[in-house]
Amino acid sequence: MSTTGIDIRPLDTLEAIVAGAQLFDDVWVGDRATMPANILRALEHAGNYVVGLYDGDRMIGASAAFFGPPADRTMHSHITGILPGYQGRGLGRQLKAHQREWALERGIGRITWTFDPLIRRNAHFNLAVLGASATEYLVNQYGEMPDDVNRGDESDRLMVSWAVAEPPAPTPADEAVRAVVEIPDDVEALRRTDPTSAAEWRYRVREELRGHLASGLRIGGVDARGYLLV
Repeated sequence: MSTTGIDIRPLDTLEAIVAGAQLFDDVWVGDRATMPANILRALEHAGNYVVGLYDGDRMIGASAAFFGPPADRTMHSHITGILPGYQGRGLGRQLKAHQREWALERGIGRITWTFDPLIRRNAHFNLAVLGASATEYLVNQYGEMPDDVNRGDESDRLMVSWAVAEPPAPTPADEAVRAVVEIPDDVEALRRTDPTSAAEWRYRVREELRGHLASGLRIGGVDARGYLLV
């Protein structure tokens, strides 16, 4: 599949697997075991989704997902990395379209994944562009992460579920919104320049979202500013 000059291909040789593992380490600088080659190889050999994104012969991205419980007919997209020079070019949308086709061919009805609720662009892409549904708030899901992107912060995540054979979940109408949860403009920069403020944002958003979810509300989307709608 190629809609932007980038090809998506299965990583089905040991050489390609090793290159994919190295790419993840290059994206998440500081973590030398982001997704070890032996784990990627095992996932691919067992029939899971392990692909590379190529610009010609150069791998510029990679993604790995694995099947969920058989009765649920789900696939969990665990990791996707794109080299910095290729980010912001629509490759995330191209990859999700590829994942969707791959899943449908195998009778999978939903794809799940997690994202950091403090990162606005990810919230917008996952909830507004794809129309995935946020299903769970996970506190410090992966523990301490040593890479340059996440270092010094707790790894809270939102779990989302994407029904690949259904229309995208719509953004709620204004009259249906019960609360708006503000998130920072650029938490990644804030972690580097003011880690104390970044931590305060983490705890504030965690408390607000968990409180809303505990009261029976759900995260319905994002507004034009990138704030979360409940």
